[in-house]
Amino acid sequence: MKVIDAVKNTAFTAAINSGLKYLEKDPEVNIPKLMSLVDKAAPEGWYEGARNMIRNAIEEKGNWYDLIMKIYQLDPGVRKNFFQNFIVNASLKGSAIHQDIMAKEDCNVPWAILLDPTSACNLHCTGCWAAEYGHKLNLDLDTIDNIVKQGKKLGIYMYIYTGGEPLVRKKDLITLCERHPDCEFLSFTNGTLIDEAFCEELLRVKNFVPAISLEGFETANDGRRGEGVYGKVKHAMKLLKDHKLPFGISTCYTSANYQDITSEEFFDMMIEDGALFAWFFHYMPVGNDAVPELMPNPDQRETVYRRIREYRKTKSIFTMDFQNDAEFVHGCVAGGRYYLHINAAGDVDPCVFIHYSNCNIHEHTLLEALKSPLFMAYHRAQPFNDNMFQPCPMLENSGRITELVKASGAKSTDPQSPESAEHLCGKTKAYAEAWAPRAEKLWKERQEEIAEKKAAQNK
Repeated sequence: MKVIDAVKNTAFTAAINSGLKYLEKDPEVNIPKLMSLVDKAAPEGWYEGARNMIRNAIEEKGNWYDLIMKIYQLDPGVRKNFFQNFIVNASLKGSAIHQDIMAKEDCNVPWAILLDPTSACNLHCTGCWAAEYGHKLNLDLDTIDNIVKQGKKLGIYMYIYTGGEPLVRKKDLITLCERHPDCEFLSFTNGTLIDEAFCEELLRVKNFVPAISLEGFETANDGRRGEGVYGKVKHAMKLLKDHKLPFGISTCYTSANYQDITSEEFFDMMIEDGALFAWFFHYMPVGNDAVPELMPNPDQRETVYRRIREYRKTKSIFTMDFQNDAEFVHGCVAGGRYYLHINAAGDVDPCVFIHYSNCNIHEHTLLEALKSPLFMAYHRAQPFNDNMFQPCPMLENSGRITELVKASGAKSTDPQSPESAEHLCGKTKAYAEAWAPRAEKLWKERQEEIAEKKAAQNK
């Protein structure tokens, strides 16, 4: 049975739901039993990598097993909703709908939509492109609601808020959770607006997960975000942990902070404070006032890559390194391939870091945006490089964005200081040239490592 046919099979979906209920009774005892049943019932290739990882974690009872057990310490209602929305709706039901539409329309259909409810923010962080967008732009409640309604018809059940500071719009974000209980909402946030009342609201709606921005320890974090912010973030994490709510950390690694945010002390702090996941983003020199010197050099980027992968073997936190983990998603995830971005003015961008568009959500549907010239240019060109350490058309393949923008007629969506694609790529040219030989070395090393593992498994 093909994956898509199995997912459409209501009996298969019902079996997944029954399995999740079975786990709730006694997860420590029932997880090994359930994995055995899943392996027998699952179609060939169905989330095989994830299943192998979970099975190994259960057998070894190591850091990944500890992480699974932490999930079962969360509020039961929140956990059940997360499993239903993330596993069943977004990953199973959604993937079946995606494949049908992609085959019919010959375009990308994303797993998630990133959108900016507002450009307003209560902070002004150094090097943040959003800070340059002004504080007057907003997607109104009905517009966001319509985006989600359209998204669900395309099989999209995962929505991620960026900004600006999304929690400036707390009331509307909670309303959206109420209107769409079958969706999972995640929000990047500076964490300073999370309080007791908001935690109580999260417990009530059960489908909202914060990803708190943290740039290192107090000196590094407050040096970029402002005095006292680190203390407020620590307080927010304590509130979320005390309320048994899931949350994670989002951090941007630069030439200035890469040592801190990949240190064992930083990982241990995140875990102790209750974070279940950490997303690591490479600094992107977006905007006319960006600081290219903050981009890590090849040695620094390789350090980040090696440390994060090493800690995956020992630390009970799920990590994603968005520039060095491209092999797991086969290259660039933007342009609607796994996600797209809608800014607070309604412009539909291929990427949260690529501010060019030729359509606006106030004038076009989501499907029309996905079939627009820029998104179709992405669709036809991905992956942008066969080396998965060079996935980005702006950072490691300097000049590709210029080609895509020119061919599609897209325009800059920065409302304050429009930046040409030529200017943007000019800042990454030297970086790309310096990184290329290191990327070649690392990709060859990685291919040899994969080959060795396959050979060992076949013995």
